[in-house]
Amino acid sequence: MKIVTDLERIGDQAVNIAQRTIELNPEPQLKPYVDLPRMAEKAQRMVKESLDAFVSRDTDLARRVCGEDADVDALKEQIFRELLTYMMEDPKTIPRAIRLILVSRFLERVADHATNIAEMVVYLVESKMVRHMLA
Repeated sequence: MKIVTDLERIGDQAVNIAQRTIELNPEPQLKPYVDLPRMAEKAQRMVKESLDAFVSRDTDLARRVCGEDADVDALKEQIFRELLTYMMEDPKTIPRAIRLILVSRFLERVADHATNIAEMVVYLVESKMVRHMLA
């Protein structure tokens, strides 16, 4: 029952991403999207693997999911720094860059929720509280 809240929040983040995508779609791309798709792929894989770990009670997989959270966090920071440079060079890019920053933030939150689920799997199977200890 505890993972339901994280699953619901993942759905909320998906809605937020869809809304920003609709806003961005009519505008030209600010830059080639390289890191954002990588981030999305990692976050999606983390959600799938955390649920796989839950179903199979696989704490090794759950721990791997927890370890991947730092990669997603690093991508978010990299995207932010790059988009900040675009905004400083040309203020006309600010609306598009902010939307892209928001998408990266939403994806980072999806990864955080996947990590929460993975941590709950470890607790469920081993009765060990690993929150904030893995990474």
